[in-house]
Formats: sequence, structure tokens, C-alpha cells
Amino acid sequence: METNFESIRGAIQLTRQLASRVNTLSPSTTLAITAKAKEMKASGIDVIGLGAGEPDYNTPDNIIEAAYTSMKEGKTKYTPSGGLPTLKDAVIAKLENDQGLHYLRNEIMIGIGAKHVLYTLFQVMINPGDEVIIPSPYWVSYPEQVKLAGGVPVHIEGKPEAHFKVTAEQIHDAVTEKTKAIIINSPGNPTGMIYSEDELNQIANVCKEKDLWIISDEIYEKLIYGDEKHVSIAQLSEDAKKRTLIINGVSKSHSMTGWRIGYIAGDATVVGAMTNLASHSTSNPTTTSQYAAIEAYNGPQDAVETMRKDFESRLDRVYPQLAAIPGFKVIKPQGAFYLLPEVTEAMEKTGFANVDDFAEALLTKANVAVIPGSGFGSPNTIRLSYATSIELIEEAIRRIHSFVKEKWRI
Repeated sequence: METNFESIRGAIQLTRQLASRVNTLSPSTTLAITAKAKEMKASGIDVIGLGAGEPDYNTPDNIIEAAYTSMKEGKTKYTPSGGLPTLKDAVIAKLENDQGLHYLRNEIMIGIGAKHVLYTLFQVMINPGDEVIIPSPYWVSYPEQVKLAGGVPVHIEGKPEAHFKVTAEQIHDAVTEKTKAIIINSPGNPTGMIYSEDELNQIANVCKEKDLWIISDEIYEKLIYGDEKHVSIAQLSEDAKKRTLIINGVSKSHSMTGWRIGYIAGDATVVGAMTNLASHSTSNPTTTSQYAAIEAYNGPQDAVETMRKDFESRLDRVYPQLAAIPGFKVIKPQGAFYLLPEVTEAMEKTGFANVDDFAEALLTKANVAVIPGSGFGSPNTIRLSYATSIELIEEAIRRIHSFVKEKWRI
């Protein structure tokens, strides 16, 4: 007993020694669920994980070969902090070809994945007390990264009836004298929803009126379905381009999540500050991964389209199956590889007070790992990824359906 008290006392003392900024962080719901699912699977339980935030495809062979060749040629040394000039040129060409946007090398920085690029951006942009508008549902790391920079996340709700998107009026009403930026994620994680050109135009007008930075996370731009198309808000006008900082990378588009290459395109002063910070923190993105990314952008794009078509086919098959579960209300997403059903009625009818408990029961009783929407600022939803085999997705949905029917209270 005495030892326990000593352990507690020691833990408290250690906590006091930590920087206060890290004590404000919320643990990653996604990682926690994934870790528990892996633990169960390792113990022999037949768990199906639908929490994956990455494609289940391997990186295309031509990209792997380019990486291997670069190593054999001795390209294994330091590079400039902001990335290889040849990779910057590949990004510039991609933005010109895909969006008709023209950038110079000093307006591009290569980072260690889009997540680290965002982190670095907030570190150079945000002063203590600055507010950043974050539409919800949101990707889990946005508010945490803003807080780490000393900023204040300001959440505005994208309601299900608005397809989880926020309006220009909501943004206008949320702006204060402390507001510095807004984050737009289209296609979105966890919603899969896409902002139309008209919606983006209205948002751009508010940002011009209120003089806001626009942080445009476009990491899922290649995964779009049906007749939808990706529009970058930076395309809409010279003013929109001037205030937009595009975040993107090869993780989702080319199934290169583990290679950790992302980029920012935008204002040269901001990009320069980020590059300076990187020079004192990371030195440079992994050299081999940069050569792989050059091939990803400059090489054939057939594998990108093959993967997109497969994800669309999976979505078309599993969407009606998920929507048929009692108490599930599902809006068909337009992009990415997630489904975000609203499950309020299912929770109530199966005796669960909140979505965290509901997701926990799906994991421990139905052996299906999903991510509770509470981690995304959407407390009445769960996120399911269809970035796994169609057989596993359909079996997981059957298990969820059976669980809900069995627990349903008349």
C-alpha cells in the first residue's frame, strides 16, 4: 500500500514537471481504439478493424523502385530543410496541372507528412490567444495542434441536414477580433463531404471581408466519387489564392502513408518561416521518401485511378447495407473512404448513454472496431473506414446489424 502511495506521489511530481501545453492535449481516440483492437486480435479474437485512416493498397511498384534506385545511387544524405528542389518542382507541376495554380519554389515546403506540415504551420502562424475556426466534425488533430501553438480552437457545427458542412454565415458569426484563420477540409475526414464551388466562393468572400487565413486541407482530393469534382478554394480568385495555404501530400492519393511526405503551398513569408523552423527541428524530410514522392507525382497515375474506382465500388455496395441497420442514419459521402452514420436512435434503443460506450460494446461484443464520433466533435456518430477488403467490410456490417437487432428494446 505504501508503495502505491509512493507511485502516485511520483506520478504527480512528474506531471508537474511537464510543460503545461501538453497537459491540455486529448488522447487520440483513433489510436486508442486501434490499439485495443490489435491487442484483442493478438490474443486470438476475430476482430474486424474499420478504424483505418489509410488505404489498404500497397504503394505502387514504380514508386518503390524509384526509392530503391535512389538509395543505390547514393542519394541518402541530407537535403535542404524545405525539401528537394526537384520535389518542389513536381508539386508545382501537379498544382498547375490539376488546379491551374501557379507557385514558385519559395512558396512550397515539403514536410514529414501533411500532419507535420500542419503542426509546423500553426507553430509559425499562431500567437497565444489567436483563434482558429474549425468546422465540426473535424479531423482529431486540428484542435490539438492549435492548442499546442497557444491558440484557441473555435468550433462551428456542420449539421447532418447540411451534409456536415458549415455555411459562410456561420463562419461570419464566429469571427472575433482574435480570429486568425479557418480550416477547410474538402473532401473531409471523417465526413467524406465536399464543398461545392459556390459554397467555397461564399466562404472566400467572408475570409476576404474579415481578413482571415484559409488553411485548405486537400489530402483526400484524389478520392472523389460520382459526378463530384475537387475545387481548391485557392482557385477561385487572386485574393483567395493569396490568403490560402494548401496542405496536401502523397499519403492517401498514392497509398504512401508510411513514407511521410506532405507539402504546403502558399504565402512565401509563411513558408519561409516554416522552413526555418524545420531546419531546427527535423533537418529535412526523409531523403528516400522524397525521391519516391517525385516518382509519385511525375510517374504514371494509373494506380491512383484504380484505387479510386475500387473505393467507389466498395462504397456503392456497403452504403445501403449500413443504412439498413435500425437506428442508423447515413448520408452517402462524396469522397475519402469513411462513412459517418448518426446513431442516436440505435444507442438509445440498445441501452447506451453515449457513443463511446456504444463503440466499446461494438468492439468487445460484436468484435468490430469503429471510431466514436466524440473524437471528431460529433458525439452522436461513429466513423467506419471502408479502406479494407469488401468481404471484411460486409461481414463487419452484418455483425453490427446483428448486435443492434439483438439489443434493440421495443
